[in-house]
Amino acid sequence: MPFVTSDGADIYWKVEGQADRPRLVLLNSIGTDMDLWSPVLPLLREHVALLRIDTRGHGASDASAGDYTLAGLARDIAAVMSAAEWDRAQVAGVSLGGMIAMQMALDMPDRVTGLIPICTSAAMDRAAWTTRVDTVRRDGMAGIVDLAMSRFLSPTFIAERPGHAATIRQGLLTMRAEGYAGCAAAIRDMALADRLNGIACPTLVISGERDISTPYTGHGEHLVAAIPGARHIALPAAHLAPFEAPDALAEAILNHRS
Repeated sequence: MPFVTSDGADIYWKVEGQADRPRLVLLNSIGTDMDLWSPVLPLLREHVALLRIDTRGHGASDASAGDYTLAGLARDIAAVMSAAEWDRAQVAGVSLGGMIAMQMALDMPDRVTGLIPICTSAAMDRAAWTTRVDTVRRDGMAGIVDLAMSRFLSPTFIAERPGHAATIRQGLLTMRAEGYAGCAAAIRDMALADRLNGIACPTLVISGERDISTPYTGHGEHLVAAIPGARHIALPAAHLAPFEAPDALAEAILNHRS
């Protein structure tokens, strides 16, 4: 299993797809791991080289203690890219992954050829995320699993794909609370909103029509307005778009040219 040590934590990563094709980094949301992208992979593998990463605190990556920062999480991704000998790539991320991608585009623009923030935001309710951090550290993942699931998936998806929903729920319950809390602190403390006009790479903002966590109104619209030249597409999905609209998401990603 490939790991790289970044700021004292081992970060898990995997390369697949066509090595001689354009390069694409895929970043997961809080509360999931690189398998978030599994429904989309068959649609992408023949067209691009893929680098998937388990965000610090998630999947097989270490869950270091304490609060994380978006800048630190972005450095983790850069460390993985260096280990994979990827100097530059497009970066797509869902939710927290999109926040990390935007941080990368600002902090290390030479490494990001194109940006695809998906179902994400540059500003979240600080009080709500403070409560979430405190709840997880006090009660474990059981303390927020119902809240998270209500914001991850649409009622239609849960009704039609109960097995998939149950797997996602179990993944939340079994992940390490310290990793979730650390990443939740990074969301709580992010400071992207006033810097978005500094993003210089081609950007495609993707929102979910059924996303109640980071809807286009109040979230995605601010990214489109602030990032120079940003385009937008809406998909028939809730927050975890790779599960609810894999075909449309893959098409949008492949059509975005950096």
